[in-house]
Amino acid sequence: MTVADAKAALDRGRPVVLVRPPAVEQAAELWALITPETPGLGPGVGLRALIICADDASAAEWAAAAQAAAAPGWRAHAVAGLARARRLLTDRPMEILAGAVASLAALVERAVLKLDRVASVVVAWPETLVAPEHAAALDALLAEARDARRIVLSWNPGALGDFLERHARRALVIGTPPVSDTGAPLPPVCAARYAIVPSFRRSVAVRDALDALNAMRPLIWDGGPIAPAAGTPPPDAVLCLRLPSRDELRGLAVAGAGAPVTVFVTAVQLTYLRTIVAPLTPLPLPGAAERALDRAEELRTRVAALLETENVEPELALLTPLLERYDPAEVAAALLRMSHRPSATGGSPPAIAAAPGRTKIFVNVGKKDRAGPKDLVGALIREVGLEKTALGKIEVRETFSVVEVAAGEAERVVRGLTGVTIRGRRVAARLDRER
Repeated sequence: MTVADAKAALDRGRPVVLVRPPAVEQAAELWALITPETPGLGPGVGLRALIICADDASAAEWAAAAQAAAAPGWRAHAVAGLARARRLLTDRPMEILAGAVASLAALVERAVLKLDRVASVVVAWPETLVAPEHAAALDALLAEARDARRIVLSWNPGALGDFLERHARRALVIGTPPVSDTGAPLPPVCAARYAIVPSFRRSVAVRDALDALNAMRPLIWDGGPIAPAAGTPPPDAVLCLRLPSRDELRGLAVAGAGAPVTVFVTAVQLTYLRTIVAPLTPLPLPGAAERALDRAEELRTRVAALLETENVEPELALLTPLLERYDPAEVAAALLRMSHRPSATGGSPPAIAAAPGRTKIFVNVGKKDRAGPKDLVGALIREVGLEKTALGKIEVRETFSVVEVAAGEAERVVRGLTGVTIRGRRVAARLDRER
């Protein structure tokens, strides 16, 4: 059966059931059933379609999809706050309204939403709406909109016998229910893991999932055809950013060639996913606290590496007066806090003055010349003849470097370095001026 069959059935007053997974993008045919030619119910029809869904997040997704896919000029709104929805419905006409059962029921109770003047009602996956806490309110909404064309989105109409008998009797079913020829439920497609992630965060969650799976060659599916690039090695992980249908999941499992499959879902989609996946296990993703701990551990590792590989005696001499007054751990914490604060002018933190008994030398060679501290140390020892004990801190910046040397050696270092070649560049050195 086709969309044309569904439109013909709706025009005759017959309900339609579209068998689709519970994801907005899986129900693209819906927009062809809600068109400018949809018959109205006389003057004053404010809504062409009312979409009843599971929660506010689903309502927001429906409104965004409706705004992009429905007829030009049509306006769509998601009910999130009752006060704002009331103003919009009162002051500015719209064609499509999406909302959770409780929110829509509240608007009806306040006489803001007139369901007897709605052209079409869409019940988005009643499998998530027939729970006891929603059932009575949903029944009341559909009873108020008894004259509206009725479209039900369902992933398993066979499990909705009582609901369909009450609200979509003798409905035309379009799509293949998930049952075998004998009426038994179809078996799961494959094993998979899942992570509950809002749709707007999934692009960020991909990174966390790849870290958790330690995947180097992932197949990331965001809808559309499933076809790995020819000649590429098989993936080591499959990530579904959209909820797949049964056939799409089967295709992804084949394309993954045995690689573990992970599906990002919203909370209301998890029940459906359990019908096509077994075993289904959660994939823990690192949250903000775990990422903060990782950053802290990285910082500690960098500090330990610096203490083991570089000479920090000049800095230690500079801090000695503070270490006599405060606990060393507190001094370290204060320096870390200072490193995170911008300077008064909004730039980088000011450079620490040279250690007592040291003088800073400016050298016109930096990172852009591929120079590093070892190159400068080598030139100072080989070309200038400087003792290693006379060397202090070396800072290599993008276009220049600053070297600390014993104060008594500064003039000799300037003369000896000037004219030396480092990494193919002729060096010019001078006493560093305060920048």
